[in-house]
Amino acid sequence: MVGGGRGAFIGAVHRIAARLDDQYELVAGCFSADPEKSAASAADLGVARSYGSFAEMATREARRTDGIEAVAIVTPNHMHAPVALQFLRRGIHVICDKPLTATLPEAKRLVKAAEASGVIFALTHNYTGYPMVRQAKAMVDAGDLGDIRLVQVEYPQDWLAEPIESSGQKQAEWRTDPARSGAGGSTGDIGTHAFNLANFVSGLTLCELAADLQAFVAGRRVDDNGHVLLRYTSGARGMLWCSQVAAGCENALRLRIYG
Repeated sequence: MVGGGRGAFIGAVHRIAARLDDQYELVAGCFSADPEKSAASAADLGVARSYGSFAEMATREARRTDGIEAVAIVTPNHMHAPVALQFLRRGIHVICDKPLTATLPEAKRLVKAAEASGVIFALTHNYTGYPMVRQAKAMVDAGDLGDIRLVQVEYPQDWLAEPIESSGQKQAEWRTDPARSGAGGSTGDIGTHAFNLANFVSGLTLCELAADLQAFVAGRRVDDNGHVLLRYTSGARGMLWCSQVAAGCENALRLRIYG
């Protein structure tokens, strides 16, 4: 694992998921850019092989006969591409948190590297794995709804309704910093999940969109709310709403598809 040490959020989620079926064992990690913090997190987790940098980890693990088979990248967005490239070049499978990268040029470069590597690159749009979501997709694919006309997807949260990034809240700090999160705020953090879910279940292909993005919290440098109109190649229409300032919504992902 790269990232996911003390004070992180998503790293623990990955570790819990890995234990659900015990197909993965955490044996090595660079849990922080600070070698001492990485070692401390490794000790917390009972991980023997702790590294001070992701480059060192990729190099040394690739040389071991018992080296890792796959790496989970659970860093802020701006580090996805550089970390993934190191492991792909050494033939190590990659499980990367979304969004793919912080910029489009980085994404294109990473796609080429993944295709050339001969190993698996997995992006964690995990909501598509729920049985209920799979059932919905099967119904759409079977034609139970007829031709799809409308897609409505929303993902509102409220945890950034106040400027908590200025209070030292680690998760809010990097998610509202465009240098680390990329240009998208709520769009990159949760809008990506909503968009992926709508596409997965509907099977439609987007051709045009019109986005109205806002930063409602004064001084915030990335969007914290977005309304997006969608047009699909089939003629279907859709709307995506993502927000992290919607009071009363902890994690209210919802999808509606009409045929």
